[in-house]
Amino acid sequence: MQCSKKYENQAPSVVTLIFPSENLLCIDNTVDFNWSDAIDPESNEIEYKITVATDRGLTNIVESRTVIASQITFNLEKATAYYWKVDALDIDNNLGTSSETYAFYTQGTVTENYAPFSPKVITPENNTIVNAGTIFLRWIAEDINTTDVLTYELYFGENDNLMLIENDLNSQNYEITAETGKTYSWQVNVKDQNGAKSIGQVWTFSVN
Repeated sequence: MQCSKKYENQAPSVVTLIFPSENLLCIDNTVDFNWSDAIDPESNEIEYKITVATDRGLTNIVESRTVIASQITFNLEKATAYYWKVDALDIDNNLGTSSETYAFYTQGTVTENYAPFSPKVITPENNTIVNAGTIFLRWIAEDINTTDVLTYELYFGENDNLMLIENDLNSQNYEITAETGKTYSWQVNVKDQNGAKSIGQVWTFSVN
């Protein structure tokens, strides 16, 4: 009796976002999105799902399309921060690893102060498990107005019970003590010296 190995279809490769590039100020609100072609191990036909949202967590979605070409044009609102990513999908609906999420701004009709981009988590990554003890919460945040001075509001707590623990942080890290068996949530809001503010998403981690 001859045995055969069960064939498992593999997902396409991750794509690289090309335009809009990270933290770009688009001078036109009609934006031509493009990204690199994915490669499928079985040479299956590939489709791309592009998601554009007004938050880094990609929950406030303004555009979500599935296309066969590695480009598409959207007409977006002016003077707005957007975040986007692309997933590659083969004919068997195996989703490739998501691309990075890039941020960009569409320019307004007049010169103005732009709100900072919402922060991006560094450590601990969202929905991960860490060891008990001293944990450094780390994030990065950027602003189209490169001369702006940014400060941070930090919310932290067990489970979903967030409390404001710092209102005017100048650094992009904060030390906490994590206890075994607990789950924590945290959120960072970023402000500039002109009062413009962006609300961060809520991140969660659990402790061994």
